[in-house]
Amino acid sequence: MRRVTGLILAVLGIVLVAAAILLPTYVSAQIVKFPLDESTTATLAGTGVTYFSQTKLTEKTGASVRATYTIKGDAAAGSSSTAVWNQTASVRDVTNNLPVSTQTRRFAFDRHTAVLVNCCGANVNGSHVHQTGIVGYVFPIGTKPQTYQVFDTTLNHAVPFTYEGTATTDGIGTYVFTENVNPTQVTTITVPAGFFHLPGKTVTLPEIYEIHLTYWVDPRTGALLDVNEDEKVTLRNPANGATVAVLFDGVLVATPATVTEVVNLDSSGRTELSLLDTIGPIAAGAAGALALAAGIVLLARKPRPGKRAQRSSSRAASSR
Repeated sequence: MRRVTGLILAVLGIVLVAAAILLPTYVSAQIVKFPLDESTTATLAGTGVTYFSQTKLTEKTGASVRATYTIKGDAAAGSSSTAVWNQTASVRDVTNNLPVSTQTRRFAFDRHTAVLVNCCGANVNGSHVHQTGIVGYVFPIGTKPQTYQVFDTTLNHAVPFTYEGTATTDGIGTYVFTENVNPTQVTTITVPAGFFHLPGKTVTLPEIYEIHLTYWVDPRTGALLDVNEDEKVTLRNPANGATVAVLFDGVLVATPATVTEVVNLDSSGRTELSLLDTIGPIAAGAAGALALAAGIVLLARKPRPGKRAQRSSSRAASSR
């Protein structure tokens, strides 16, 4: 009986030690994933913003602006490996109660690495765009201190987000990444020349985009906890490069309420990872080591002479 008990304990110990090794590696990678049914809203706000109102056909200055980003997961379109999310970004001038812009995006991505996958009707503003790099709204689970290629929905291609160092966001240690796009032409628009006091009947103006974007990312979960967005979009005179109109110029930052909400949501993911990466392995490893040691002791221990003689006498008596 002692040998059977020792064998069971030894096997149990080996299983628990193996679990301690696998929990933070293979098992964690299989269990911890970005959700299929994501449903979040984030708000960025800015003051002193200048933009061109397409409603009033005039430039507005000194406006207070709020940008609302809404994410809804399409669980039916996703799978065990791929998530499909829909995003709507709506910017509004709260000073003059006017719309500024609206952008929609549908994207599919790997649920662990955040790498974009071109499937499932992925698009930007309804147009199919080959989306590359990582999502940006989330970074890989287990984000590294390195440069990542992140998809930019204005340029419609991936751009480098450079690792800048560490910071703390509402008590959570974060990695800081920045995107810096120098003035770049993204498209052209043709308008009546007189509208911008230019000679001729019509004129084709290059649209120039530049941005300095800062992200604060929880490296454990890949969650984006805070954002600072300094963006400028202008129309230029093709003859001399002078600015003809400012389409948007302002700095938008995540509101304190949004940061708090995102941090609270992130806490559940951090707890799950802690159980799989730290608490679980330590408990399993300790229990496994004790079970294995106990099993080895029982298997290695020899019966005491008295006990052996007693068993032999019992067998002899029973044979008579």
